[in-house]
Amino acid sequence: MSVDTIWYTRCPVPTASSVAISQGGFDDEFAPDGIVVQSLRAAKDAATRQSHFDHRQQNSFRHGGNAPPIWSRSQGQDVVVLGMTWLPQYQRLLALPDSGIRTLADLRGKRLAVPRRVGEKIDFWRASTLQGFLQALATEGMVAGDVELVDLPVHEPYLADQPASRTGALFDARQYARTASTECHALIRGDVDVIYHYGASGPFLEAFLGAQVVFDFNAHADRRAAVNNGTPNLLTVSGGMLRERPDLVTRYVACILRAAQWAAEHRDETFAIIAREVSVADEWVTDAFGEHIHQQLAPAITDELIQALAIRKDFMREHGFIEHDFWVQEWVNPAPLEAARAMLEN
Repeated sequence: MSVDTIWYTRCPVPTASSVAISQGGFDDEFAPDGIVVQSLRAAKDAATRQSHFDHRQQNSFRHGGNAPPIWSRSQGQDVVVLGMTWLPQYQRLLALPDSGIRTLADLRGKRLAVPRRVGEKIDFWRASTLQGFLQALATEGMVAGDVELVDLPVHEPYLADQPASRTGALFDARQYARTASTECHALIRGDVDVIYHYGASGPFLEAFLGAQVVFDFNAHADRRAAVNNGTPNLLTVSGGMLRERPDLVTRYVACILRAAQWAAEHRDETFAIIAREVSVADEWVTDAFGEHIHQQLAPAITDELIQALAIRKDFMREHGFIEHDFWVQEWVNPAPLEAARAMLEN
């Protein structure tokens, strides 16, 4: 199969893909072959850009949250998992400081904000919020019936119209800043008592609200409590490209591993790249992702990561975010990652 263009997309989270893009690693690898490597944002048509969620674009890679790939696989899309990372990102339940809510035990009978994106194929933020609430409640021996889940319709789409860019991300700073605006407004108005939030904007949001942290998922003794859209993060590829051009897939993954190795040795430069990718000031990166995120970007395939992915998939199936079940173990293909590692060792 002849390939002249490789497409990629990434979420606004720390990834080795973002480091490789920033350094021009993909161009250096594939330009000599006459292959253009570009972001889905380079496409002018909305259908191609929507591949960020449905993975329909051929010869494409995706690096980021797991809900859209899980949904795509459930829908029968030809997508394969090449590697995963356990992203130690900000993930907390927040209440206003004068609410009197201090711990999970105080949530009984309280109103929890659950946003619902109207008209989206896969509502990854709602899935994340609901799983976050239910997993937090479970650590205290509580269930959904012990609280009131408040449905908050959101009509703003995930992907806004943007000018074309060969390397640009699909989510700009303004759009990312509005991610949790509906539930924050509801919290301030007094329509809800608690919100769930995760990701790079969390520390800023917490500071802006002067919020009381009700639960910190990353501080819980059982790491499985933190399983959600960003844990694990997934590196995926079009199945057809993997079957027809495994050589290109291996080289692409090698670029990512090379970028991850560079990041581990260049903390300050990597933090600056991450800050640009996630649209926050540099000083928020540590609060959002920890002191060692630059050393945690290399994709891997481990039993713990596969188990985390299975937990996430099972949750989405149980709560109606996907219709058709599948085996996670059969979805993950370790061969390209192993081949890429061997390539870098030689």
